[in-house]
Amino acid sequence: MAIIGTGNIGCDLLLKVMASPHLRCDLFAGRRADSPGIALAASHKVPTTAGGIDAVAELGGDIDVVFDATSAKDAVHNWSVLEPLGIPVIDLTPSHLGRFCVPALNLEECLDVPNVSMVTCGGQAAVPIAHCFSEASDNLGYLEIATASSSASVGPATRANIDEYAFTTQQATHEFCQVDTAKTILVINPAEPGIVMRNTIAVPASEQVDMEALRVAVDIMEKRINSYVPGYRVVVPPVTTGDRTMVTIEVEGLGDWLPRYAGNLDVITCAAVAVAEGRAEARR
Repeated sequence: MAIIGTGNIGCDLLLKVMASPHLRCDLFAGRRADSPGIALAASHKVPTTAGGIDAVAELGGDIDVVFDATSAKDAVHNWSVLEPLGIPVIDLTPSHLGRFCVPALNLEECLDVPNVSMVTCGGQAAVPIAHCFSEASDNLGYLEIATASSSASVGPATRANIDEYAFTTQQATHEFCQVDTAKTILVINPAEPGIVMRNTIAVPASEQVDMEALRVAVDIMEKRINSYVPGYRVVVPPVTTGDRTMVTIEVEGLGDWLPRYAGNLDVITCAAVAVAEGRAEARR
């Protein structure tokens, strides 16, 4: 497989692919030969290129799948190159060109899809819990997802894609949950030292939510996600306080590329690796 995009997400993904017994990176592609990501890959003897998507396309049938860790805009162009070649993509940008995949919810449905959208980091962390709210109620009128990540872990591509991030996370919330209105908030926190990624999923207290059913669903979901994102945990179980019912989860990273506070990387890179490993297993 190949990775295109040598920023924070691409670098973290590369290290996780290297740690997988089922995956091998045959090309790490970017556009700057002097980028830290290219240096990282070279130090691990992984083939590199500054030729971007064109270099990936040249390998053609030698590539089983491409991880796209670029930007929403670049992902559109990259897919226009790879689709005619029949090269499948696991897309870590918020472009939503293919089918949404949150492994805890629909991994099996995505194992032979040509273009898999990994939603966003906030989507991978929070949408499964939003799904729990949906399961524990008849019909939600409003649900809110607020995500806070350390500024040091949010690279330039993510900052340039804030609008796409919010829109795509909301789209995934609608797709996986029965809710009339969904709202997404992203807070980029400049605090030093960096804060661990946190996500709060909340609905108005007036919503008819079966709290016991919600607690059971959240407990099951936490264990399911923790099986492929080791640092995923519920820090505030379902509770009604003031005018809302809420759950807060935290994602601590493995510290592969950035320090452990950068769980916003791990939650999407671990999910993408889970998809790739599932596809490899399905092929075998």
